[in-house]
Amino acid sequence: MKEFANKLIEKIKNIKIDGITRRWLINIIGVIAALFIIAFVFLSVTVKNYYYHSVENIVSSGASDTAVSYFKNNIENGNSLEESAAQYVDSYNLKKTTTIWIIDDIGKVILSSSGFEVEDAYMPDFEDAMHNESGEAKFIGRVRGSGKIIAKTKAIKDKNGAEIGAIRVMSNIDEVDDQISTIRFLIFLIFLFVMIIIVFSNLFFIRSIIIPVSQINKATKLIASGNLDVRIEKKYNDEIGDLADSINSMAGDIAAADKMKNDFISTISHELRTPLTSIKGWGETLTLGNQDNVDPLTRKGLQIIVSEAGRLEGFVEELLDFSRLQSGRMNLRLAKCDIIAELEETLFTFRERAVREGYEVKYSVPENPSVANADSNRLKQVFMNILDNALKYSRPGSRILVKADYITKQDKPFVRIAIADQGCGISPEDLPHVKEKFYKANMSVRGSGIGLAVTNEIVSMHGGTLDIRSEVDRGTLVTIYLPLEEIGEIEQQ
Repeated sequence: MKEFANKLIEKIKNIKIDGITRRWLINIIGVIAALFIIAFVFLSVTVKNYYYHSVENIVSSGASDTAVSYFKNNIENGNSLEESAAQYVDSYNLKKTTTIWIIDDIGKVILSSSGFEVEDAYMPDFEDAMHNESGEAKFIGRVRGSGKIIAKTKAIKDKNGAEIGAIRVMSNIDEVDDQISTIRFLIFLIFLFVMIIIVFSNLFFIRSIIIPVSQINKATKLIASGNLDVRIEKKYNDEIGDLADSINSMAGDIAAADKMKNDFISTISHELRTPLTSIKGWGETLTLGNQDNVDPLTRKGLQIIVSEAGRLEGFVEELLDFSRLQSGRMNLRLAKCDIIAELEETLFTFRERAVREGYEVKYSVPENPSVANADSNRLKQVFMNILDNALKYSRPGSRILVKADYITKQDKPFVRIAIADQGCGISPEDLPHVKEKFYKANMSVRGSGIGLAVTNEIVSMHGGTLDIRSEVDRGTLVTIYLPLEEIGEIEQQ
């Protein structure tokens, strides 16, 4: 029994009182508590009325019409009130449970069944009985020296209807109140026990609902984040089980559609890359050939063909990277390399293009080498993607600033590369989504919307992070943090 109780307590501790469980319990406890309060008050009043009514019946049997008739007949036969009182009290058979007083018309107690003399007694019921038409009155309350009592007074009248005295019968109800309190306490314990059983039974019932719902919620979040292999275990053949089946079926359909999409992107990207390479190659060949016999319009057309073929080639490469990313085939060719050197090489290539298009590029990098185990080609792709975005979203004549330095994060050396532009910026609504696949904050600017997603994934695969901050009409700051193996002769900040 003790082991069972310990297991029950342990299960109760593991139940989390939040969310639906909390709302359910508040509603259940609120309704049950209200019903129990009503029932408790009703039962308490009923028990009290029952016991008080029983005592009142006993008291009333002492101060009855028969007793009044006895006194009335005795007095009419020439006996005094005192003589009649003595005879009545001697024959009174409820002395053990009640006390009887015989009172004259001025309120003086002339005889008591207790045998003690009574002076200055508090008798509001006597005053009422002597002045109302019924000739009787009742009093329930506390009397100094007597505790709590129930008293009933019945007036004694002569043959002319004049009050000549009264009979007052009393019973102490302190013990009755104690008994009523005990019964009330027992009723309260029963209600409390029933409420505890109801609450805990509801807790276990809710748990059988909440746990599957929580698992479904967790699974749907994973599916929404792109993990389409998640499946929900069906535990019950009810509505929750049907919901689990529906979500599992939906996840399977999405996975199939996603695979079809990725296969299509991969296939079409490979199919496009070969003819694009040929178009670009022949365009460059014709452009670099003998230009003396080529008219300016044709020469301009060839340049546009080469430029646009190069742009399409870049777009196809992005699609291929996205396909590799989606299928988990994006791998890094890790080797020892200098991240700062790779950044400078990328900046050298980018700077010529930026100056040609009317942008000013300023950069500041440390002279010390930064050795890391990384994929140099992928890092160049990261730098070029971010620099290309800075160029696309900026106005000609504006500046693009690049700064690299070293920092320590979690006791490990990192290189921090910050790239800032003075472009149109990103709105607060779009900023949380810009690293998502196919999301474009500005539809007026060319681009596929997958470059930043691929960039973020490459940085993550290197163990780094990509942070983006932006203000509308002021520009964007992209900060890349990449871990290092060593920093050549530098004092870390």
